[in-house]
Amino acid sequence: MHMTDRGLLALVRHEGIVPGLYFDVKQVWTFGIGHTAAAGGPDPATMPRGMPADLDAGIREAFRVFRTDLARYEAAVLRAVKVPLEPHEFDALVSFHYNTGGIAKAALTRHLNAGDRAAAAAAFMGWLKPVAIRQRREAERDLFATGHYPAGTIPVWSVDRNGRVDFSKPIRRLTEGEALALLRPASVPIPRPSVPAVTPEPAIGWLARLSAFFSTLIRKA
Repeated sequence: MHMTDRGLLALVRHEGIVPGLYFDVKQVWTFGIGHTAAAGGPDPATMPRGMPADLDAGIREAFRVFRTDLARYEAAVLRAVKVPLEPHEFDALVSFHYNTGGIAKAALTRHLNAGDRAAAAAAFMGWLKPVAIRQRREAERDLFATGHYPAGTIPVWSVDRNGRVDFSKPIRRLTEGEALALLRPASVPIPRPSVPAVTPEPAIGWLARLSAFFSTLIRKA
């Protein structure tokens, strides 16, 4: 089971995109779309600081790392949850786990595995540190309970060499279409079998055969 396109967009919108090394709210070195060393390589602490010289390349790298991370978080949710899930429920749980890393120990998972979806939805609000995360947690709870997906553009933020993100104004906003193209890059086209080239016949040879054909008709007449 994998996140839906709308679920992916919601998750990236929650995280935002910082195409450089930055400190998160817990003062942990982070890169791109919420990537930390806890998710595996690359270790953000070893990456160059400041904004990339090529912003587009930096954004593509952020999405590349995110796609690798996402597979781990999806797998962790599937291991922890023992009951069938609707796509919007899975989307909400992966978003929650991507942010908290707590799917295996969360009360919401215990409630869900016990068949109490209402209690599971309410338990999303047991994870409110830092306080600024409340709006995201409410959105994840509502997505889990009702299938309501947020919408809108996705911000790209700048960061200085000290890891401080400038949240005053995004330097770019990605449309949903642009983000999806980066989330699900097109597969490499399968090359078609080569067809031997046909060498064009010189015009003089074609005219010579045509002349011979008409000469034959005249003789027969």
